[in-house]
Amino acid sequence: MANYKPRVIDEVIANRLNNKGAILVEGAKWCGKTTTCEQHVSSILYISDPNRVKQNLQLADISPSSLLQGDTPRLIDEWQLAPKLWDAVRFEADHREGFGHFLLTGSAVPVEMDQVHHTGTGRFAWIKMRPMSLYESGESSGDISLSVLFSSLDEPLFAESNSTLEDIAFLICRGGWPQATYLDGDDALVQSFDYLDAVVKSDISRVDGVARNENRARILMRSLARHQGTQAPNTTICEDIKASDDMDMSKDTVVSYSNALKNIFVIEDSPAWSPNLRSKTAIRTSDTRYFVDPSIASAALGVGPGDLLNDLETCGLYSETIPSV
Repeated sequence: MANYKPRVIDEVIANRLNNKGAILVEGAKWCGKTTTCEQHVSSILYISDPNRVKQNLQLADISPSSLLQGDTPRLIDEWQLAPKLWDAVRFEADHREGFGHFLLTGSAVPVEMDQVHHTGTGRFAWIKMRPMSLYESGESSGDISLSVLFSSLDEPLFAESNSTLEDIAFLICRGGWPQATYLDGDDALVQSFDYLDAVVKSDISRVDGVARNENRARILMRSLARHQGTQAPNTTICEDIKASDDMDMSKDTVVSYSNALKNIFVIEDSPAWSPNLRSKTAIRTSDTRYFVDPSIASAALGVGPGDLLNDLETCGLYSETIPSV
């Protein structure tokens, strides 16, 4: 790809290809998994290619090893559509010499894990990919990284940012979707609304074959967006939905919808953390609610950069999920 923007995870993938037979790169749709993995491979199998998907699924069922033939590293894109490939990849990685044979990508946790007979322990490396950081999209210099912050505790650190508050509000609503970073203005901002529509209309039900109500899913995501960066319990989410929809939504149903969103990597709660390794805080404190990208939250609330500038508290909470390194 001529205009490929390098990702921080490129180095991670390159390193893991040196010491693992297979790598699974998973994460939200449209965060750049396939494009990034394409930079590291010599051959590619697109499972969902419309011209070959039926044939690919049949071969995966009756002769999965035939789909693994090709120059290595070989990319198996959207492997979760054919879960039997997991064991075939594990077997091949076991019986081929050296490392770096396969890269698998997936934007959903497969439902039919009963078809998988081996976890892949020792053969696979798991890498989670997220939307672009500001450093990757070119909107941050990356002069100060988290690693530098933790390794230079006794030294003053200085860096200058040219981004205005208006810029930050725009970047929150645009998000880190790679294709959106090539667009400007409303063309960039509308992408997150399209993403939200795809999630509530299709993805949240397709992930496990359970039909879920689009309106309920949209209201749930709006409630999660209201509580972005907080530790709101499921009971609070239920109350929000009841107030918005004038109907009860049980805690179990909220958990079901939330788990579906987690399985397609749309929401990713942040576990409690403490610098003290043996602190009870990390065990007894609830996780903090986040979307994998702040633009999903702004789209769920139906707001844009101007709205965030009029509510700086919400703007601050949303800015927590804009990685700058």
